[in-house]
Amino acid sequence: MLTRAVARHDLLHSVNSGHKVELNAKKRPSRLGELSDEERVIYAQLDPVRIPEHVAIIMDGNGRWAGKRALKRFLGHQQGAESVQYVVETASRIDLPWLTLYAFSLENNLRRPKAEVSFLMKLLKSYLVGNVKRMNDNNVRMAYIGRTEGLPAEIQETMQWASEETAKNTGTTLTLALNYGSRSEIVDSARRLVTSLIDEAHQRGISLEDLLQVEGVDARIDEAQITANLYTAHMPDPDLVIRTSGEQRISNFLLWQIAYAEIFVTDRLWPDFRGIHLLEAIHNFQQRERRFGGLGEGTDELLEGKEDALETPESIAAELAKH
Repeated sequence: MLTRAVARHDLLHSVNSGHKVELNAKKRPSRLGELSDEERVIYAQLDPVRIPEHVAIIMDGNGRWAGKRALKRFLGHQQGAESVQYVVETASRIDLPWLTLYAFSLENNLRRPKAEVSFLMKLLKSYLVGNVKRMNDNNVRMAYIGRTEGLPAEIQETMQWASEETAKNTGTTLTLALNYGSRSEIVDSARRLVTSLIDEAHQRGISLEDLLQVEGVDARIDEAQITANLYTAHMPDPDLVIRTSGEQRISNFLLWQIAYAEIFVTDRLWPDFRGIHLLEAIHNFQQRERRFGGLGEGTDELLEGKEDALETPESIAAELAKH
């Protein structure tokens, strides 16, 4: 399992981070000059080769931002929408391939007051309609994950329009998680996998039980198959997850995909989050050593090729007896 995870990461990193950065550099002129002076200071401290392939952000704190200013919650959401565009533009300028934002959870849809949900839907439509030109100017492509079929038809139509209008862009892919819940995504993946197996069995004229007996359950139902049926099957897993507002939780966001992601938590509320803070999070990310369950470079025991370094229960007991 570990070998598969590391191999998948190495392949995606090699193909997407290395070759893609090189190819994109040939296709498009650098936009680093569009960074603000403050952003350039932070970017100068980064290793461009180690820019994350995929950053996912849990945008939190709109209501608290408004509350601290004695404002109504909807004003916090409006300011949060402004922050989205600032962060997206900085992401596009540094050629970040994938940016996923947790915009509206399944739980939000079920548990928030109807008036607030209705306002958020209107805000989403306004954001998409008002920013498609800016998306195109920044070479950003729009995408979505979640049970989007549960959103109002008018909103779905606007989402489809924005996606089509930006489909030819080749820069950052901005994915909005809408009516999204990670547990529901995993359930949906399992349902799709089972449905596809049933369909295959019917096409071959055999029962599902016979299909699984012949080919083996392990061969047909594994991590790779679950991953292939997730909403994010076409995307690399996030390298970095950012959570604003200081909360120390994941909130049912990309639970399967962030198994080896680095997590960066900031006390800054989302409406106050800007592109420079994205760069600061990436800088923090680059200071870390990603091990994927293995040994890091700083360890004093590198086991590969050193059989005497492999402890046995007997040797451990003998060592403990000395003390």
